Amino acid sequence: MELFQKPNIDFIKWRRIPIMISLAIIVGGLATILGKGFNYSIEFTGGTLLQVSFEKAVSVGDIRAGLSRAGLNPEIQTVTAAGGKVSYILREKGDEKAMTEASSRTMDVLKEAFPSNPPTLEKKDFVGPVVGKDLRHRTYWAIFWSLFFIVIYVAYRFSNPLWGLTGVLELFHDVVGTAALFAITGKEVDLLIVTALLTIAGYSMHDTIIIFDRIRENLRLKRGASFGDIINASINETLSRTIITVLTVQTVCIILFIFGGPVLRNFALAMVVGNILGTYSSIAATSTLIYEWEVHMGGRKGAEPAMPVKGSKPQFKKLKGNA
Repeated sequence: MELFQKPNIDFIKWRRIPIMISLAIIVGGLATILGKGFNYSIEFTGGTLLQVSFEKAVSVGDIRAGLSRAGLNPEIQTVTAAGGKVSYILREKGDEKAMTEASSRTMDVLKEAFPSNPPTLEKKDFVGPVVGKDLRHRTYWAIFWSLFFIVIYVAYRFSNPLWGLTGVLELFHDVVGTAALFAITGKEVDLLIVTALLTIAGYSMHDTIIIFDRIRENLRLKRGASFGDIINASINETLSRTIITVLTVQTVCIILFIFGGPVLRNFALAMVVGNILGTYSSIAATSTLIYEWEVHMGGRKGAEPAMPVKGSKPQFKKLKGNA
């Protein structure tokens, strides 16, 4: 299926615009994250944990609505015991000193919300900040090692570490841009959002590798073409596939955002924004950045390699309108 009939967009001609936009996203995103920080969830900060049950079954939506009216927004999870009894785990951020007061207030609010079906407190606990700090460090290391091995993989696959570094810079752009949205809006960052960021990185890298593969193939097939023409041809040849794929994924993410409820809404939002950034950077920024480096920052102004094939001497062809 072809969404576009033989597109012929000159991405190299306009390459500096998306590169500057990507740079602005990275710098602005980092400034926002470092300046404002994240609103971490209980997994990262610590807080109170209450497990309650009701004599008659109630919905999570009703519990959340009752607590929200009192300004309480805990994470709610259902637990079903062996006998079929349903309990509800409520997690809310706070220090250990305030645990007693917070738990008492939550129970009072639930009793007011369900006067004919009062809750029973089954368990009260505190998740310490040491656990939160440990999880945060593990998250940072997970992201670092993911990016590190992506560089190694792409550099090995395409016999050029520059391609690997460019791919990781793209991932950094996508992840920072998405994370900055949560810093700006103050939306809570939990482990589900971390999962979304890693998913965005993997999905974006997949699109980039598709384009890199086509560039490598065209380097063999279009031996007389300039490097800029090869990159333009490769992006245009994969454009329909990239757009169709992202539209399919975005449809699912938008449905999750609308109908997934509060638990999945932030995850879906991260995926929607990350997919947009990832698709934009894969198409318009990453390959053109390789061109910019190879031709204009690699000491080859005014000329470019016609076919930089491994094991052969590079041939050069004068640029025509691509400089």
